[in-house]
Amino acid sequence: MLEKTLVIIKPCGLQREILGEVITRFERKGLRLAGLKMLRLTHEILDVHYAHLVDKPFFARIKESMMASPVVLMCLEGVEAVAVVRMMTGVTNGRNAASGTIRGDFSMSNQENIIHASDSADNAILEIERFFGKNEIFDYQKINSCFVNNSEELLI
Repeated sequence: MLEKTLVIIKPCGLQREILGEVITRFERKGLRLAGLKMLRLTHEILDVHYAHLVDKPFFARIKESMMASPVVLMCLEGVEAVAVVRMMTGVTNGRNAASGTIRGDFSMSNQENIIHASDSADNAILEIERFFGKNEIFDYQKINSCFVNNSEELLI
């Protein structure tokens, strides 16, 4: 089944100048870019986005890190997009992430780990709505889509 998921390229990814590399990996995998924008995150939006971490001792540090520069937000779509993106992203700690994953190839940190990716289909819906307006998500047919998935996979 087609899913949408949210990806945030964090300030460390922007500052390290690897945006193109990260976006290219998702495109080459066959995911469809449905939304893309740059945004400077605020305390208010981060308080909502990271509400599940508010009681953690590192909460303030995460917010500071996420506000260090703008971020790049993407909405990606594909068959099982949430799981596919999570697999491509790698485990949270870049030192432990497998080579070939985004974090495994570009991160040496648990916090400055390049990328955020939605962890479930339900959270993806909430996160996309949090960061994108309805007019910022685009539905269009990729001309190569028949070479990415067969029609039966789209119905799963």
